[in-house]
Order: sequence, then C-alpha cells, then structure tokens
Amino acid sequence: MQTLDSSVSAMSDRPFTIAGKTFNSRLMTGTGKYPSLEVMQRSIAASGCEIVTVAVRRVQTQAPGHEGLAEAIDWGKIWMLPNTAGCQTAEEAIRVARLGREMAKLLGQEDNNFVKLEVIPDPKYLLPDPIGTLQAAEQLVKEGFAVLPYINADPLLAKHLEEAGCVTVMPLGSPIGSGQGLRNAANIQIIIENSGIPVVVDAGIGAPSEATLAMEMGADALLINSAIALAKNPVAMAQAMGLATQAGRLAHLSGRIPAKAYATASSPLTGLINV
Repeated sequence: MQTLDSSVSAMSDRPFTIAGKTFNSRLMTGTGKYPSLEVMQRSIAASGCEIVTVAVRRVQTQAPGHEGLAEAIDWGKIWMLPNTAGCQTAEEAIRVARLGREMAKLLGQEDNNFVKLEVIPDPKYLLPDPIGTLQAAEQLVKEGFAVLPYINADPLLAKHLEEAGCVTVMPLGSPIGSGQGLRNAANIQIIIENSGIPVVVDAGIGAPSEATLAMEMGADALLINSAIALAKNPVAMAQAMGLATQAGRLAHLSGRIPAKAYATASSPLTGLINV
C-alpha cells in the first residue's frame, strides 16, 4: 500500500495509542458483508489497517459468511477487536464481551482485552442504546476490559463514558451501512474537542472524501466496513480508504487556511511590471 513520504509524515504527530497499545494505521476495518473470504483478506491487506473487528456471536455460531473467518486472518499481524454486534441489552453485551476475550486468547492474543461495545435494540435504524451502553461499559471496565463503545454522536454521553474508564469513544457519522456520510459532524466536532481519549468515527462513511473529512476534523481514527465490503471493487476501495485516512490526518496536522467571504490574490501585488 502507498504510504506518505517520510519527510512529510514525520510532522510532530503523536502515536495512535489505545489502552497502551500503539498502531501505525488509523484505519480499522471489519469482516462482514464481503463477497468472499479471499476478497476480505486482500481488502484488509490493501487498506493497511492493523485492527479488524469481528462479530463474536456470528463467528461463534458459524453464521453464513463467517465460516472459517477466524482462521482466515493472520492474528499475529492483525489486532482483533471483538464486537458485541447483535446484542440488544447490556446483559447480553457483557456476556458476549467475555466470550470475545476468550476467543482472542484461543487465537493467540493472550493479552487482548479489547471489546467494541455495541448495544443495539433498534432493528430499523440500528441506533445504539445510550443507557444500556453506559451500564455495560461500567461493568466491563470493572472486569478489566479495554472498552471501545459505539455511540450516537452525543457529547455528554461521550464524556460519561470517558469518565467511566472507556479507552475510546466511537460516535457514528450516520446509521450503520447507510453511506450517508457525516450527518452528525457538528456533534462529532464537539466530542473531538472535549475528549481526553481517542475518538474513532464509526459507521456511515461511504466514500474516501468523507473519510478524509472526518480525519481533517481531528478524529483519531476511523472504522469502515460496509463502504469497503460492498463496493464494486472492495480491494481498490480499501486502498482508497487507507490513503484517505492518511491524507485527512496530514491535512489536520498541516492546518487549513481560514475560509473567507472574499477573494485574496495568490500572487503578490508588489514588484509588478508597469505596462
């Protein structure tokens, strides 16, 4: 995968660290909805990501499309992010998180205590339950999990989750798989400005331009699945999303010019030739 020139990327960027573990890539991807395991493998490689989320319940039950998934990824190179997808209550999510930690251990990641926390009782819009998410997060933190909660773009909830000990917050840009982009940009910006933990924009991104915009806003990372897996060419889209993530981060560090209501000449007005 193409990477940024070292002389440029060496700008004083802080490492991307979650719960004491540092990653080079700021893009996370998923494992669902790909046309085949082979396309999934190639897409993960093309994206340059180092964190891949896995739906614990679907892998455990060998749901259609998930047979052999756990064995298809080199977990020596990719950090597993077990998720509690399909859980409608805090109690369900806590049980599935425990299964996810055991699954990571069985696949060789003995020290992996990460969990992407999803509590989603809404079948139509797949919006996360804020109360159930906070309840589950508080319990899982007590049990030693590094909790990455998926939430609506609610700045107050994000702060409560940070205070509860979560290691990131993951606000949605728009509903899961909708491809609507950053419909919650204003609230995400508030979360970024007030967060003392990494902010990972998760769900709704449909195009690389939207990925870049999220990173330009100051997000620490992105999680993108549907936009890659359901693209006409998932492998090419995975590479595009990886590059967009890098470009957006570099743009954020560079500092854009202020927007003005009037034009400003790009050429100096001094030393002009008289004609």
